[in-house]
Amino acid sequence: MLYATTSAAEKRAAFRERLGSGELLQVPGAFNPLSARLIEEKGFDGVYISGAVLAADLGLPDIGLTTLSEVAGRSTQIARMTNLPALVDADTGFGEPMNVARTVQELEDAGVAGLHIEDQVNPKRCGHLDGKQVVDADTAVKRIRAAADARRDPNLLIMARTDIRGVDGMAAAIDRAKRLVDAGADAVFPEAMRDLGEFEAMCESLDVPVLANMTEFGKSELFTAQQLQDAGIRIVIYPVTLLRSAMGAAERTLDLIAAEGTQASAVDDMQTRAQLYELLDYSGYNAFDSGIFNFTVPGR
Repeated sequence: MLYATTSAAEKRAAFRERLGSGELLQVPGAFNPLSARLIEEKGFDGVYISGAVLAADLGLPDIGLTTLSEVAGRSTQIARMTNLPALVDADTGFGEPMNVARTVQELEDAGVAGLHIEDQVNPKRCGHLDGKQVVDADTAVKRIRAAADARRDPNLLIMARTDIRGVDGMAAAIDRAKRLVDAGADAVFPEAMRDLGEFEAMCESLDVPVLANMTEFGKSELFTAQQLQDAGIRIVIYPVTLLRSAMGAAERTLDLIAAEGTQASAVDDMQTRAQLYELLDYSGYNAFDSGIFNFTVPGR
């Protein structure tokens, strides 16, 4: 009922412990707090808060138009609704190194277990689009050093994302990743790897966990969890998958209503009222104070 029972500090410590186990953590992207609850109910290892999803939810393209306050606000809403650790996309840190430091502390206060800062120029663009530009190594290092120095909870995971693979190639990506780890990154997110061999090369070159981004319609093939684990990957995110699935279903239902004048033929594919109420824990609210919350949960 209400919010998660696990504190942010406990989630961060557990996330660190799981990352050290050597297993692959599967982390789908939540597009709202309710979907975060569903991710937890289905037994996944964490929740991802995607910058692209937040931008799309606001009707904006993923080109750096969202603000720190918007990202922190959505992170708070999602993190407090699940006992799973939340990993958030902090884009380029929303400014210069001092801004990056503030970003880290704002997101730490939001209750996330980790965040990643990337090395694109600002304003950035989607990591799987062509025409990206990255900052020089010194600027990228300063961002990560500022992030690592700013955290107050040592268990907050600082992840460095590098987009340099699509600009200067794989050798440059490995070199950049090593420098970012030396600057204080606890994990690395190499964006837009082309094949399993590139993931393997990155993992073999680093002594920190490496993340794989399994986004649809991107540069990377959609590898299985087993393939990624065998390659040495420790975290896999599915950042926009649930939003795309939900919007696809919404479009199909709207088309049905327009064509048939009713949604009746789509009902079998919908989440039922009883399923929604169970996910929301209506019965828990009812039991909390039956004198105020006096209702019957359908299907019970």
